[in-house]
Amino acid sequence: MLGIVRYILRQLAVGMVLVTIGLTAILWLTQSLRFVELTVNKGASIAIFLKLSLLVMPTFLSVILPVSLFSVVLFTYNKLIADRELVVLRSAGLSHWTLAQPALILAGISTVVGLILNVWVIPKAVEEFHQLQWSLRSSATNVMLQEGQFNQVNNGLTVYVRARSPAGELLGIIVYDRRNPLNTITIMAERGALIKSDNGTPKVLMINGTREQVTRGSDRLSLLYFDNYAMEFSDSSDTGEERSRDARERSTEELFSVTEAQVGPIVFRQFRVEGHQRLASPLYHFALAFLATACLLSGWFNRRGQTDRLILAIVLMVLIQASALGVANLTTRHLALIPLIYIAPLIPTIIGACVLLAPSLKKARPAANVPPG
Repeated sequence: MLGIVRYILRQLAVGMVLVTIGLTAILWLTQSLRFVELTVNKGASIAIFLKLSLLVMPTFLSVILPVSLFSVVLFTYNKLIADRELVVLRSAGLSHWTLAQPALILAGISTVVGLILNVWVIPKAVEEFHQLQWSLRSSATNVMLQEGQFNQVNNGLTVYVRARSPAGELLGIIVYDRRNPLNTITIMAERGALIKSDNGTPKVLMINGTREQVTRGSDRLSLLYFDNYAMEFSDSSDTGEERSRDARERSTEELFSVTEAQVGPIVFRQFRVEGHQRLASPLYHFALAFLATACLLSGWFNRRGQTDRLILAIVLMVLIQASALGVANLTTRHLALIPLIYIAPLIPTIIGACVLLAPSLKKARPAANVPPG
């Protein structure tokens, strides 16, 4: 029996690794396109591009793992049924529960991996990702102005640099600033330099130039000649202070230790729900594993295939995932419903276990009533 369990578990493990790698590669390619703009327009290095794209992968892994487990269990057991292997094993007296053990063992391993990702890895990765993004936007050392291009520094601020000297001096500067909807400012300077202000925001220092300002609704042009002029690159709302961290990048201990008086009622509910979801979401590995095995192992062998059972399993999986999203929205509004976060994955787990154990219980019941000889 142990050899059969190892045989099926080996097929499941290899399939899950391959499916997880494939889905991860696809998501990495699609999501990394968001950061191409940093390399093309902002001049960020390839190392920063790779770091940003890799930091988002733990979050996707937590979503990929249960889906990979479900699809691999469904495919592997359907293949074993089509090849008549499970028919032979059932004829040898193996119960549904024994045949489902490899999928449940793999689900247990996936649950542990998912718990590690949710509790420790993902918060650290999300925090570092947001910190790197924030530093790229606000640090003068990371804002790169490309020569001969109109650089979109942020919303409403465009900077053109004709050339850059070997010493880092900017030559032929044009700045078009429309961050203030009431005024449009155009600045032209012979040369300048990129510096960092005391509060950490990037600033460009320009020398020997003109500043033209046009007020909306007026035809008057204000012209200013200057010897030196400094302009910040940050938005008017950016004070240079330390950024606020959202619930996803907070540690699990912090999510449960924060009080409503510290963050307010809305953020407090978000923190509580996020903390419970980190603990409950790995349980969906067992829920989906029980769902797939119960749908395929229950019932008799059909020579025409198991298409109807496959469709039923997929539909139920979609309903389970939809219920998870609905429960998350409900509990964010009413913290009294937090137990639903744990009940949602436990219900399909219990139902699946009952379906797998039902044939064994029916066989054991008459044997228990046989009078002693």
